[in-house]
Amino acid sequence: MEDVSVPVLIVGGGLVGLSAAVFLTWQGERPLLVERHPGTSLHPRARGVNVRAMELFRQVGLEDAIRATESAVALADNSGIVRMESLAGFQAPGFNREYLDEDARDVSPTGWTLCEQDELEPVLRVHAEESGADLRFGHELVGHTQDAEGVTATVRHRATGEEYTVRARYLVVADGAESPIREQLGIARQGRGVLARYLNIHFRADLTEALGERRFVMAYVRNAEVTAGLLPINNTDRWLLHVPLAPQADSDQDGWDEARCEAAVRAAAGVPDLPVKILGVQPWQAAGLVAETFRVGRLFLVGDSAHVMPPTGAFGSSTGIQDAHNLAWKLAMVMRGEASEALLDSYEAEREPVAGATVRQAVLRSLDRPGHGEQIPEGAILPDHVVALGYRYPVRGVAPEDVLARDGGSAAPGTRAPHLWLERDGVRISSLDLYDGRGMVLVAGPEAGDWREAASGAPLPITVHRIGTDQLTDPSQQWARTHGVPCDGAVLVRPDGFVLDRFTAEAGPRAALTEALSTLLGRQPGTDAAAAATNDVRSHG
Repeated sequence: MEDVSVPVLIVGGGLVGLSAAVFLTWQGERPLLVERHPGTSLHPRARGVNVRAMELFRQVGLEDAIRATESAVALADNSGIVRMESLAGFQAPGFNREYLDEDARDVSPTGWTLCEQDELEPVLRVHAEESGADLRFGHELVGHTQDAEGVTATVRHRATGEEYTVRARYLVVADGAESPIREQLGIARQGRGVLARYLNIHFRADLTEALGERRFVMAYVRNAEVTAGLLPINNTDRWLLHVPLAPQADSDQDGWDEARCEAAVRAAAGVPDLPVKILGVQPWQAAGLVAETFRVGRLFLVGDSAHVMPPTGAFGSSTGIQDAHNLAWKLAMVMRGEASEALLDSYEAEREPVAGATVRQAVLRSLDRPGHGEQIPEGAILPDHVVALGYRYPVRGVAPEDVLARDGGSAAPGTRAPHLWLERDGVRISSLDLYDGRGMVLVAGPEAGDWREAASGAPLPITVHRIGTDQLTDPSQQWARTHGVPCDGAVLVRPDGFVLDRFTAEAGPRAALTEALSTLLGRQPGTDAAAAATNDVRSHG
């Protein structure tokens, strides 16, 4: 095969690698992705896409496609965690905790969804390919070096054995929890380590009658024959069963042949003569670990290569998706010449503390589930929406005291801009829909002056919106309050929907914008590079 040159090489074609490809193509880049397996996952492993990840997929136009998958449609009304002797047997009181808040309608225009990994990955793959990404399944990285200008990688086509060279400016490492690249780089991981090992049994069996009208997310099953977690995929004939393994065991060593798997399914269902077809078996481990660094030169770790966590809370893959989004817009700004390489330093500075805090929350939730006897300090486990949406990034290089803020940060710099229902041309939209993920956005209050002239002199293009015009209105009249500014103030928001800065009428608009953007972009005000992108203002309202 011919040698190729690309802006970004992504290694790993799972949920996070494919998300990175989607987000980079959204920025106008054409990355190359290599994945050693011949196709997307055949096993429904990760299944919960939390509210923040759904916001990011909504931004790139994928929310409807994800919600249209078989599992998302079937499980749309499922909620809660239950306990039972078996599906057909005695059901114990449910597992209820204050932190389990699956409904985020008050804080987001979207919400979390249950979509199995074997259905979500093809959605991402199709979108990335149609948007210009070069996705090469059945190709594996066999070596790489980097220099001051880029990365040189050797890739092998596994079917033919043919090797070729890829030259890229940057390499995104999304090669999973065991990450060969991370190990080659000698990056250690810190954390709680392995909490437990499980076998994931994907099976087909008609459990409609035993299920009845119940619609749960997960059932803890315990009887004389099996202790397991039972998870519906379509509420009818596709299911998952999680059974515990002995420490350091795998499916073969632990004696889990097809007959034993079928017996476990029948015991969990409580139907001794149930016809069962085993579709797949996969061992996995629940662990809490975070890499000591997320960046080595031009290589960036995302997803499981950077952090692993128990599935409790559905934070794992969603945190990786957020990594990919955070990195994608920063890489694009640097490659477009809008920002210096210093912007890329903020990837680790922002994502590593968030990953660490999220891993700790997932571990605490895991220890709080049936079967664990560890005492959890009161108040240690934060509500799900706080973990998913309330994290805070450093502001001007100063790390926040608490990475996770119970109040979501009140629209302060370094926090996600709040959701508020607005109207544009008579159509209801979320305030989050103003942030398209591709550039900086300034939203001015209903009594603010004209910020368009100031934005025209900024160091990069800015889209300007003004609340209260005929095109964009605030029916609740709460925009200023929820964003923490007076009615004549303004808010500058990053491509990822995080607040960069807030301004009052007293601020000198041009100087304020230039200072805020120069701090982010790693450029000094007045430099030629900073001035190169001026006079490109997109105004709305």
